[in-house]
Amino acid sequence: MKVKQIMHKGVAWVTPETSLVQAARTMKRKDIGAIPVGKNDRLIGMVTDRDIVCRGLANSGGRKSLSVGDVMSKGIVYCRADDDIGKALRTMKNRKIRRLPVINQKKRMVGILSLGDVARKVAKSQCADVVRAVSAHHA
Repeated sequence: MKVKQIMHKGVAWVTPETSLVQAARTMKRKDIGAIPVGKNDRLIGMVTDRDIVCRGLANSGGRKSLSVGDVMSKGIVYCRADDDIGKALRTMKNRKIRRLPVINQKKRMVGILSLGDVARKVAKSQCADVVRAVSAHHA
């Protein structure tokens, strides 16, 4: 099975200048927990609901001037739409990633592979292995 067969298609992204409030509203409206961050037509990071709360609100005292770029997880780990799902699952497991941006042959983001996608479409044993690894406490 290929990643493109189970990923979420048509993913939105934000810029580093996007306010935390706007990013949070987008997450609420789309019922998602993470949004890729792009600049100059390239993915540069990911912002999660946890980033907004822990790095934004908790560390800054709730400063309204904070942007996505201030709290996002920098760097990006991704997979390709044509990758075998096993390769993507190994990446998620080894890097402890719950959501993996998916790019096409032209290096354009075409979707996201989430644990929810994996749970619905992949064998239970493979899914359980990934969930255990991703959910393990970071030492």
